Amino acid sequence: MPTIRASGTTISYLDTGAPAGRPDAQTILFGHGLLFSGWVFHPQIAALRRHYRCVAIDWRGQGDSPATPSGYDMDTLTGDAVALIRALGVAPVHWVGLSMGGFVGQRLAARHGELVRSLALLDTSAGPERRDLAAKSRMLALAQLLIGIRPLLGTLRPLLFGPAFLADPAAEATLDEWAARLQRSGRTALRKATLGVADRAPVDTEITEITAPTLVVVGADDATTPLTEAQRIAGLVDGARLEVVADCGHTSPLEQPEAITDLLAEFLGTSAGHAVPPSAETPLKGETNSGHTP
Repeated sequence: MPTIRASGTTISYLDTGAPAGRPDAQTILFGHGLLFSGWVFHPQIAALRRHYRCVAIDWRGQGDSPATPSGYDMDTLTGDAVALIRALGVAPVHWVGLSMGGFVGQRLAARHGELVRSLALLDTSAGPERRDLAAKSRMLALAQLLIGIRPLLGTLRPLLFGPAFLADPAAEATLDEWAARLQRSGRTALRKATLGVADRAPVDTEITEITAPTLVVVGADDATTPLTEAQRIAGLVDGARLEVVADCGHTSPLEQPEAITDLLAEFLGTSAGHAVPPSAETPLKGETNSGHTP
């Protein structure tokens, strides 16, 4: 995967490049959730790359981005996103952020509005981590540092995925792929990333300044950032649109890939001022263990 240097560290990202015959195509920048990588958006990238340049960042210590001694807080990650946008010369971007990527996206749109063309926030929150969830996250962060992530997968699954997805035999391949990718991450990096989420500051007083068209999406069965969190964001961002996805937990791009792709295609088409058909394309070719090659 290509990389940039930001604040003295290396940040990896996927870049499909501009679609054939469309060198001036607008860019979608995807920010993944905790314990994932840009891979989590591979169904959406497979479809939307026909119309947009698709870029997916790997946050510090996750995916292909190496661990760093510090900098896992949401403000530093926002700086990493700004550095990537400017390094690629793709501003303003359509930002699509899942959970942790949504924490960053809200900061990005509120503080660097000139870099954001539109904002899609999936299963995320503007507030601090709930007290009970923050305490659980800190315990899990310590446990995986001591014993590794594998023994904790059974505990993590219900936090990250909804009951309908977990009960579906067809989901096993996706769950196995997620687990395999996650286990390649370093223990210290995962601990720091988890604490960065658990200890994050709220941005509810900032996001009232967001002017970009905003779509807020939440899985109906999301136990980590439930509907009330999405409703709060939609109420604070002027003109924001709220969508609830049925039979879906916290990781909506994987649990309901077609529904999320279609929502994004319609929203981005409206934001970009042109129509984009819903998804109908096969997954990206050339996938490797470390991500996707365009």
